[in-house]
Amino acid sequence: MASRTVETSGEAETAAAGEQLAPTLDTGDVVLLSGELGAGKTAFIRGLARGLGVPEEEVTSPTFTLVQEYRAPRVVLFHIDLYRLSPPEVEDLGLDEMMGGGILAVEWPERWADPPSNAYEVQIEHRGGDRRLVTITTT
Repeated sequence: MASRTVETSGEAETAAAGEQLAPTLDTGDVVLLSGELGAGKTAFIRGLARGLGVPEEEVTSPTFTLVQEYRAPRVVLFHIDLYRLSPPEVEDLGLDEMMGGGILAVEWPERWADPPSNAYEVQIEHRGGDRRLVTITTT
């Protein structure tokens, strides 16, 4: 297991941390993002999308739609927000099937009863003001 931590000062730097992860990802990869409300999970995914070639202005939080699909030049990015779902409802989304069609970036992954064990785990913690501590762990 490898881990990398970066402290960011503002949304742009949090997004840049996501952008740096993007080139290492391919179809079938899963990124699990944890952190309290307002921690910067969507900002991180906005940068991830930018790193894959998706215009960042297209990336919005899928809180009410549950799944946003972004077509990048070489891969599809599924941005999934499980905040409003119970584990049985998450099972009905078909996340396992989606993995074969692109990269999954999942907010609130603790609601997913059986996420893949080889996922990238991103923990974003408030550090006061606009500062965040972003920890990316890979298995």
